[in-house]
Amino acid sequence: MASNIGMMDSAYFVGRNEILTWINNRLQLNLSRIEEAASGAVQCQMIDMTYPGVVPMHKVNFDAKTEYDMIQNYKVLQEVFNKLKIEKHIEVNRLVKGRPLDNLEFLQWLKRYCDSVNGGIMNENYNPVERRVKGGKERNSKGSHKSSKSLQANNLHNSASGDITSINKNSVSKQGKTGVAATSGDAQALSNEIADLKLSVDLLEKERDFYFAKLRDIEILCQTPEVENLPMAVAIKKILYAADAKESALEEAQEYISQSAESGETGE
Repeated sequence: MASNIGMMDSAYFVGRNEILTWINNRLQLNLSRIEEAASGAVQCQMIDMTYPGVVPMHKVNFDAKTEYDMIQNYKVLQEVFNKLKIEKHIEVNRLVKGRPLDNLEFLQWLKRYCDSVNGGIMNENYNPVERRVKGGKERNSKGSHKSSKSLQANNLHNSASGDITSINKNSVSKQGKTGVAATSGDAQALSNEIADLKLSVDLLEKERDFYFAKLRDIEILCQTPEVENLPMAVAIKKILYAADAKESALEEAQEYISQSAESGETGE
């Protein structure tokens, strides 16, 4: 099923706003950017909703911030793909970088796939919030039990020295926080704007190539010897080969078809 979703499939022309709405509505989240799904947790839960019980949600980290933690989520997803025999290669190295286009394409594919299962009908008994909370509790309880003793020892050891050094650190950091925050905020805003513009350009180029390929197929069909002299084929080529500034191409093609039809009736 997954192997049939090619790059020219209509799935890859679904906009990011529609993708975000689909994610937020189904998983009861509030994502505002495609990059926020780069951790792989969203993808895991979408498959969990589509195939209830297949994804070990206790292994999925919705708080993943580092590339290492994100990669662990994609490992879970890949294992589930293998179990379900879904032939889809995951470009983990690209996705964890938070690149908008790479993440958008993967989510477009995921939506197309999930919609193809049971007609895209949601499982009404699935509680996305409960599944996330249960998974998080189980994961955290296992990790905290193992490390609680060592954390207590470290806290006792570091508390005395931490109190002394924190005063000096705070006095120094306060002086530079305002300027650094303003600069980093402007840089982040510009970076986000550039990423959005790049995404828009990439999507427009992909859409252009898609429609160009369609027009080329029509042209090749009209040049087939069996049909190239038929009135309809000639009329279509008049539109295809019309100059950019020529607005009457459609009218001219329609007139040609009408004249051909009249001459055919006269001949009979």
